[in-house]
Amino acid sequence: MHINETDEQSSLISYERIKNELETDVLGRKLIVLDEIDSTNNYAKQLARENAENGTAVVADYQTAGRGRLGRSFISPKGTGIYLSVIIRNNMSVSSAQLITSCAAVAAAEAIEELCGCDVKIKWVNDLFLGGRKICGILTESSLGTVAGTLEYVIIGLGVNVYSLKGHIDSELEKIASSIEDETGKRISRSRLCAVLLEKLEMHLEKIESREFIKEYQRRSMIIGETVIIEEKGKSRTGKAVSIADDAGLTIKFDDGEIRTINSGEARIFRNQN
Repeated sequence: MHINETDEQSSLISYERIKNELETDVLGRKLIVLDEIDSTNNYAKQLARENAENGTAVVADYQTAGRGRLGRSFISPKGTGIYLSVIIRNNMSVSSAQLITSCAAVAAAEAIEELCGCDVKIKWVNDLFLGGRKICGILTESSLGTVAGTLEYVIIGLGVNVYSLKGHIDSELEKIASSIEDETGKRISRSRLCAVLLEKLEMHLEKIESREFIKEYQRRSMIIGETVIIEEKGKSRTGKAVSIADDAGLTIKFDDGEIRTINSGEARIFRNQN
């Protein structure tokens, strides 16, 4: 029997629903669905250390200690989002691994867009935005392999705000964070979004060496042409974001005239308050 996606039952994250929707060859074929965990990335890393197979996916309804980049916490309210971590174990080169976060950002943007018909933007390097507010963050972590230049495994963690955050986060956070439902008015199936996200991720990872996804990453960029503030070695520098390079780095023309591509750190868009 088909259950409409707006029904309460459909809004739950379900192992059976994800499996029924999943059309991948590898990612998510080994699937673990949890009601609650401190962090899906932490859990996936422990599984990876115990030799969990390539493509193992961990999904949680709630994280008590979700993590973002640069040591930040990732607010993960119960029953509102997707908190997904995937183990990639395929002798990936370190150079290709630098592309994984941007590759995952394109996959997530395409998955959300497929189900909602909305225009999802990417803020370098790992955040997805709708209506000018963040709806998704990505945290990629890895472990070096025994063969030089390769990785033993990579953990790709994605946190997507799906249902309304109203009443779940404080008013200050509401200024910068939102959800798919809050921005589009659509209440989609979280299980279906998990499945589509895994499919898009598998498709792009298979071709990561070709860097085909970079064009889509560039097209969705919300930072190109903007004035940005870069934090480097404890100091702030201001410049203009010029382009996204073929290695997914951000090319900046700094105020002193220097033009350079950065591959790590954070770029904040400068908003003049006047």
